[in-house]
Amino acid sequence: MRTRLLALVLVPVLAVAGWGTRARAEPVDLELVLAVDSSASVDYIEFNLQLEGLAYAFRDPDLVAAIGNGQYGAIAVTLMEWASSDRQQRVLPWTRIASAADAAAFADRIDRSPRQIQTGATSISSAIRVANRLFEANGFEGTRRTIDLSGDGYNNQGEALSDARAAVLASGTTINALAIESQVPGLGDYFEAQLIGGIGAFVIRADSYRDYLGKIRRKLLREIQAPPMS
Repeated sequence: MRTRLLALVLVPVLAVAGWGTRARAEPVDLELVLAVDSSASVDYIEFNLQLEGLAYAFRDPDLVAAIGNGQYGAIAVTLMEWASSDRQQRVLPWTRIASAADAAAFADRIDRSPRQIQTGATSISSAIRVANRLFEANGFEGTRRTIDLSGDGYNNQGEALSDARAAVLASGTTINALAIESQVPGLGDYFEAQLIGGIGAFVIRADSYRDYLGKIRRKLLREIQAPPMS
């Protein structure tokens, strides 16, 4: 009888222990959400230039080397589009990148990704709220979490950007931005004051979507390399 009771106790304990092992998140150096602008101000040529720039960056040997220099030699990345407060769409699932082959495969998937959101307002506040939720139960545990947002305009719909920003930063996530200043000169100053935050946060400015092609590579290299500790 005593043996039977012991077995009844051990079975659920072992089951829970096994579940915990299966559910353990994989360690990476960085969890990164790439959030690209798909609002009405972005035409199809401009949208495709964003994807082209990202794909180009992930095929760059310097970027692959930067990933390999991390403690774990791996990052986890996902791609989402954003526009109005009710229009956000994750385009690519969370993907582990630890080699040139991984990065090239991810770049190929970016190249094949059709535009999911056709138009809409510019709700940066909703974009960073949704992007931050993508970190939850994603299967990875990064030493850093970063939202990489690209956009060409001010927040003009939804929650106040200051409120959304405060909530995201309070969770420990860093927000970086790439300001495409083709329509709004000085947008980078707005992103600097109102959007970015967290450890090592920064803004990169692009004069146009064509300029974005090179600037997003610089931005990703800077994000992948761990910021200096004070």
